[in-house]
This record gives sequence, structure tokens and C-alpha cells, in this order.
Amino acid sequence: MRRFLVLIAGLLAGPALADGAVGFQRVTMPSPAGLTVGVWYPTDAAAPQEPNTPFRQALALGAPVAGKDLPLVVISHGNGGWMGGHADLALALARAGFVVAAPNHRGDNSEDESASPAEWMVSRPADIRATIDYLATDWPAAGAVDAETVGLYGFSSGGYTALAAAGARPDLALARHHCEEDPAEFACRIGIVSGMGDAGAEADPDAFVADPRIGAVALAAPGLAFAFPAEALATVDVPVALWSGAADERVPHATNGAHVAAALPHLTRVTVVPQAGHFAFLAPCNPRLKAFNRRIWDMVCVDAEGFDRAAFHGELNAALVAFFEATLRP
Repeated sequence: MRRFLVLIAGLLAGPALADGAVGFQRVTMPSPAGLTVGVWYPTDAAAPQEPNTPFRQALALGAPVAGKDLPLVVISHGNGGWMGGHADLALALARAGFVVAAPNHRGDNSEDESASPAEWMVSRPADIRATIDYLATDWPAAGAVDAETVGLYGFSSGGYTALAAAGARPDLALARHHCEEDPAEFACRIGIVSGMGDAGAEADPDAFVADPRIGAVALAAPGLAFAFPAEALATVDVPVALWSGAADERVPHATNGAHVAAALPHLTRVTVVPQAGHFAFLAPCNPRLKAFNRRIWDMVCVDAEGFDRAAFHGELNAALVAFFEATLRP
């Protein structure tokens, strides 16, 4: 089963982009045990001519880092996602001079979905803190990283994760009330909110304390946004950029992105992307997936007629690079 999930993840990966001076490492952190992180970064080493990674990018594996005081951006994937789900963004940021770290969230990734919502609502923001700690101190190239002001990009449940890591505390009673009022909300309908129980937020008293190193947050289709009270969102004291899909039925803008936008004090932009569904924010899929698993292809890879995911990602990635350039190294 694990090999099947890894293969699916690789087939979900988008097209290889042109070669560039970008290195890559996959590291497994000693603490918390088992947390694996993909790291993209600038390098002077030559990349191979052919793709050599599961996300079909040609990268200089294990090459030395080029530069110093490089800003760090952490990417948080959605439920059951993986470090390569936003590999095109990671590559664009690395080419622009950022170090990019994408953890496979413990118990909530394509190889392991054993964590309950009550568990991952706490472990996900902890993964972000642990990833920053590692890149800032224990990574062999930590001396090249400026981890005092970190960017954070979160998609879907990664959006929830980004807000929580930036200090917004969810209110489970508010989330349950929302589900009573709007049971058709996807997170309510599939049992995510009911699976959070009553004790998840109290399991770790530090789970929702803002990490002072986070200096900017970008959100794409932020899941469970309705669980954050306005007063909790008002504590997010960093610049935030937000994207939602106009055709997103899993994380509708009206009950998630719009709710966040109304309460964040330092919102720099809100973009509701015409025709974009939920999975439009994932990198374009490998065409081989269509024959290998038609069900996953139809769910994740098929966009609305006339919507060009590759072109959209070109625009989105450029906007995100510009956002983190402006906020992390103005």
C-alpha cells in the first residue's frame, strides 16, 4: 500500500520545469520522530538534464547551498497531501533565492493518514515549529538560513495550519455550531469537525501560540477557516495574502476565505480565482495518472472547462514570490 501511495503522489506531480540552479534534500528529523521534510534551495551545482525526483523536477540532489542569510518559506500541504504537492511553487521560490521546506505532516500525508482530526489539529502547527527549528539550527546548512523572519504558505488544511502557527486559536464550539447551521459544508459533512472531539485544542497548551519567527502568511483555499473566531484572527499580526477558488465546493470562499478576510488585520490581498476548484491550487498533474488511476485523476486533476491550471500556476507562483520578497526581505 505504501508503494502505491508513493506512486500516486509521484503521478500527481506536475510537469518538470526548465533546469535551474536549485538543490534538493529530503531529510528525516530526529524530533519529532519521523517528520520528513523536502528542502529546495539555491545552489551553484549543476542540475541533471533529466528529472530525478518524484515530482518530475531535475534538481541537484544533496548539493551545497549557495548564498547566506537566505529567507525561509515553509509550505503546509492539505489533508492526505505530501511535500511535492506544491513543488512548482517551491522551485520558483528557490530560484528566487529562498530556502523552501515542505514537511510531510505526521499522520496526515499520502503515506500515512492515521492521525485523527483531534490529533492533527495540534500536531500540524507543531510540525511547522519543528521544521523551522530544524532548518535554523540542525540542518547541516543552517548557517545559510535567516530563520528570524519566516514565510508560511498553507493550502486547504495547510491554511488552517498556517493560521494556527501564526497564533489564531480555533474554537471547536464555534465550528460545531457552524456545522449545525450549514451541515452541507464539506468539512462538516465528512466528519472532520465531529472528529475533532472536545479535547484536541487543549492537548497542547502551546499549540496555538504564535511563532514569533513567522513574518508573513499566504493562504490558498484555507480549510476550517470558519472555526476561527474573529477575535482569534485579529491576533495574526503579520501580512497575509489570500487566494480562494470561485468554484471550490470543498472549501467555499463564502464560509472560509471571506470569513478570514473580514477579520485579519494585515490582509494585503484577496483573490477569488474565477473557475478555480479546490484542487486547482495543486501543481498540474502528471498525465500518466489518468491511465493509472482514473478516479484520482477525475477528482484532483480535472478543472473546469476553459481553466488553464498551468497558466494559473505561473501567475500564482509569481505573485507568491513577489509577496514573500516584499514581506521577508523588503
